[in-house]
Amino acid sequence: MNPKKENILKKIYELGFDDIGIASLDDIPDQREELENFLSGGFHGDMIWLEKNKDRRSHPSKIWDDSISVIVVAKNYGPAENPIQNISRKTDANISVYARGDDYHLIIKDKLKEFSTWLKEHFEIDSRYFVDTAPIMEKPVAQIAGLGWQGKHTNLVSQTLGSWFFLGIVLLPIHIEPSKAELNHCGSCTSCIDICPTNAIIAPHKLDARKCISYLTIEYKGHIPRDLRDKIGNRVYGCDDCLAVCPWNKFAQVTNDIHLIGRDELNLPNLGFFLDFDYDDFTTYFMNSPIKRIGKDRFLRNILIASGNSNSKKLVKKIEKHLKNNSPIVRSAAIWAVKKLLSIEKFRTVRDTYIQDEFDPYVLEEWNYSE
Repeated sequence: MNPKKENILKKIYELGFDDIGIASLDDIPDQREELENFLSGGFHGDMIWLEKNKDRRSHPSKIWDDSISVIVVAKNYGPAENPIQNISRKTDANISVYARGDDYHLIIKDKLKEFSTWLKEHFEIDSRYFVDTAPIMEKPVAQIAGLGWQGKHTNLVSQTLGSWFFLGIVLLPIHIEPSKAELNHCGSCTSCIDICPTNAIIAPHKLDARKCISYLTIEYKGHIPRDLRDKIGNRVYGCDDCLAVCPWNKFAQVTNDIHLIGRDELNLPNLGFFLDFDYDDFTTYFMNSPIKRIGKDRFLRNILIASGNSNSKKLVKKIEKHLKNNSPIVRSAAIWAVKKLLSIEKFRTVRDTYIQDEFDPYVLEEWNYSE
C-alpha cells in the first residue's frame, strides 16, 4: 500500500522542514546542454567533481533507475539580522550565515534518514535521500517541484522563505501527485548582480565561480588571485551579499532551529583571535561546523587576506609569525597582508629577513611582486 500524499507531507513537516515540493521525474528536463555550456566555459573553476559526474548530473533518473517521483525539502536558516552590514566590520571575521550554526548536511541527512526509515517500516517502500551528496542539480529540480525559482544570482529564491534555506532531495519509486512548478518572480530587479564585489554574476542566471567569493574562500585550494583579494574584504568563509540584498527576503523568517542559529563564537569574532588560533585544535573548534571541510590552511589563508584588508596595523605582529608557516598558500597570503599594512620601507625590511629562507616559486614571486 502506497502512502497518501497528505501523510507524506505531514510526516516531513513533523520532522521540522519548512517547505516541501514534489515533482515527477518525467516533468524534469534534462540539464545536459546547460551543464555542458557551463563546464566548457570553465565557469566551474577547479570543481573537477562537476566534470566527473556530468552525465549522471544531467537528470535525477540517472541516480537511481527505480526513481519515479522526487521530493524536495527546504530547511529555513534565516538570520535575525541582515548580514550585509557585517562587511563594514573590517577587523572582524565575516563568516557566511549558513556556516555559523551546525553543519546542515548532518542535520538534514538525519531527518531524511528518519523519513526513509518511516517509509520502509510502514509502507515497505525504498528510497534514496541526498544532501549535496549526489550529482543532482537540486535547484532546477526544486523549481519544478514548486519550492522557488532560480534568481539571477543562480540561487533559489522562495516567496515564503526568501533566500535563506537549505535543500534536501528524496527519490521515490512511486508516483505522488506533483506540486505546481514555480514561476520566476525576479522581474527587472538586478540587485544581486549589482552588489557582487567581484562581478562574478556575468549575466542574469550565469555565474563565473572563479570570481565568486564563496568559491574562492571555500572550494578553491590555491593562492587567491591578487586582483580579487582587495574585493574579498573581511569575508573569511563564503559570501552572503547577493542573497542579503534580495527584496524577497522581506518575507523571510528567523530560523526556529537552535542548531542553525549562529554560535556566539562564530558571529563576527575578531581576526586577531584566529591569527593566534591553535590550529592543532582546528578540528575540535569547528567539529560541528561546515568550516572544518576546508581545513586549517585554507581557513588561515582566508583570515590573512581579510587581515590585509582590515587597515589595522595592530595585526601585523600576529601576521608576521605566519611568514614561516609550512603551507605556501598561508605564507603568500601573510606576505600580501603585511605588504598591505606596512609602508614600503618597513615591508622591505621584513622581506629581507624572511626571503632568504624561502624556496617556493610562487611565494618568492609574492615577495618580489610590486603592484
